[in-house]
Formats: sequence, C-alpha cells, structure tokens
Amino acid sequence: MAVFGLLATALGAVGLLAPDVLLTVMGFEPIPGTGRADGDHTLVFLTASSMAAVNMGVYYVLAALADWRAFFRWTVPFRLLTCAVFTLAVAGGRAPAGFLGVGLWEGLGAAATWAALRYETRAAAPGAGGFRA
Repeated sequence: MAVFGLLATALGAVGLLAPDVLLTVMGFEPIPGTGRADGDHTLVFLTASSMAAVNMGVYYVLAALADWRAFFRWTVPFRLLTCAVFTLAVAGGRAPAGFLGVGLWEGLGAAATWAALRYETRAAAPGAGGFRA
C-alpha cells in the first residue's frame, strides 16, 4: 500500500510539474503548447487527474501507516474495475497501447493486495479461509 501510494504521489507530481513527461510515459505523444488546437483541454484533464493521483497516493500512504485493513480490502474491487476500464480503452482504440501498462499496474496491484490480505488472514487464524482481514 505504501509503495503504491508513494508511486501514485510521485507520478501525480510529475503530471503537475512536467505533463509532457507523464504523457510520454503513458504512451501518448506530447504536443507542444503552440501546436495545441483551440479547445484542446488535454492539459486541464491531465492536471485534474494528476492532482487526484497525488491525493490518492497520500490516502494510500496514510492508510498503510495506520494499517487500515478495511481500506486495503476496499481497494481491490475498485482497482480491478480500473484495470478493466483502462484495458477496454486500449482494446477499443480510445487509448494507445502504452496505456495498457496503467491497467495492468492496477490489476496486479489488486491481485497483490488480495493475496497479501488472504495470506495474513490465514496466518492469523490457521484453518480459517475467506477474505476477511
């Protein structure tokens, strides 16, 4: 959780400070400011999503520091949903192939979180199954 939070915060900061760098990392070709068409709001949306990433990253770090297991559980289905939406965006031609990495990051993060919660539950109560932590 803490690692994901730090990475989200860092990438959000990159998006705020150097949006073209973040666009390149995600597989988009940056367009110089003078080349943008009137009404192109790419940077506005990138600023909003980058700020959301900073906030979300801080939430994850704080949840990790507080060992807030309920928060960890809540992230699993929503990260899987994010994985599905981003993957479908690439499959449907709405996003470049490089954006698939973002979806896979979310899916792998959800799977790792689920596995860690399950492991801790089983370790705390041998013989007890399920997804409670």
